[in-house]
Amino acid sequence: MAEAFIIDAVRTPRGRGKAGKGALSGTHPQELLAQTLNELAKRQNLKKEDVDDVVVGCVSQAKEQGACIARNAVLAAEWPETVTGVTLNRFCGSGLQALNFAAMGVMSGQQDLVIGGGVESMSRVPMGSDEALMDGHNLKLRARIFQVPQGISADLIATIDGVTREQVDAFALKSQQNAARAIEERRFDKGMFAVVGDDGKVLLDRDEHPRPTTTAESLAGLEASFVMMGQAPMGPNGETLDQIALARYPEVKEIKHVHHAGNSSGIVDGAAAVLLASDAYVKKSGLKPRARIRSTATYGAEPVIMLTAPAPASELALKKAGMTVKDIDLWEINEAFAVVPLNTIRRLGIDPSRVNVNGGAIALGHPLGATGAVLLGTVLDELERSNKATALITLCIGGGMGIATVIERV
Repeated sequence: MAEAFIIDAVRTPRGRGKAGKGALSGTHPQELLAQTLNELAKRQNLKKEDVDDVVVGCVSQAKEQGACIARNAVLAAEWPETVTGVTLNRFCGSGLQALNFAAMGVMSGQQDLVIGGGVESMSRVPMGSDEALMDGHNLKLRARIFQVPQGISADLIATIDGVTREQVDAFALKSQQNAARAIEERRFDKGMFAVVGDDGKVLLDRDEHPRPTTTAESLAGLEASFVMMGQAPMGPNGETLDQIALARYPEVKEIKHVHHAGNSSGIVDGAAAVLLASDAYVKKSGLKPRARIRSTATYGAEPVIMLTAPAPASELALKKAGMTVKDIDLWEINEAFAVVPLNTIRRLGIDPSRVNVNGGAIALGHPLGATGAVLLGTVLDELERSNKATALITLCIGGGMGIATVIERV
């Protein structure tokens, strides 16, 4: 199998995902991705006509993110019309899946130069804009598997694992502290570029979501977000969402709701792009690889608890690479909810000091379709900064799925 080399990775700053309030909320998502593509091309002096495809993750494919945002972003960037684009949705794993598919095209020998990435403007196209819920309103499926909202699932995991409110808050505080240190030490500068408006003026040149003044006391003062939701009578016979979840786990008597806005991922706007090339193209073009894809994997888990698949997905990716947990220098485990990385750390026996060393989505935000590509770029920069070799990126995914990618510096 051919090598898939990572040439470069760039991203926008993450803007607050509130209409009219975030610095990027005035920017059309096609334009957000178009600027990202052009930044990547500029940094590598890229021959745009050589790009075989642009594979893009986007979760809420409706309104301004409807049609095919990948192709429209290529056109908005004024790239050659011969360059194609395709958009995919694997929920929160979309950005990582996009670059995994791009890598597969290269590794198969069918393509030589592919871009994988993602975009999500959560201020302009809020979650749920596709009006599909988790099950696409398939009442036959819903009667058999009622997929509760992810906040209920996260609290169910915490209850089963015995994770307390204090523990999820402590993890959230660490995310904020790590992100604050990374920003102060300018660790994100290499992979991030400033987004500009039509007039050329800078709209945003820093991540807008972090709250460096967060304290244990301020987190403790926040009310759990999913108590009222859990009591909502949403079942066919008036069952509450908590009751629906508990019916799948009868050993659990009551869900302890521990997650809130301060220990869950932030709603933000953002885009990211990763350039992948074959060995033949590298030799022909003179591009300098930074890393290579060692392996990729997806894994399905029980869809009511939903968010526990990063651990088995990571195990599968490690097996494919002929590696173990101890062979990974740095881990990026998406902080959809604090309990997700905590569950993955516990199940795999990961050294917590190797996980999300520059903070995660709790502090920095989770631009759904872009996050996987953002995380890969972040950990690649950190591998180089800290002179380490290997990293694993993993995300939980709606419907009970997980995704993982192992990379190695070259």
